[in-house]
Amino acid sequence: MPQLTPAPWFAILVFSWLVFLTIVVPKTLNHKFPNDPTPQSTQVPKTTPWTWPW
Repeated sequence: MPQLTPAPWFAILVFSWLVFLTIVVPKTLNHKFPNDPTPQSTQVPKTTPWTWPW
């Protein structure tokens, strides 16, 4: 059964992972997101308790 010989498939697997890690990952990590989160203020807003009308 030629499908069970690991010689060509292992080389294809290693080469595809090498291409993925050296080309695809840096390209996707290089993108900049336009909506960067803004830092929140450190002050806690002052809240007042609400009295129920009944």
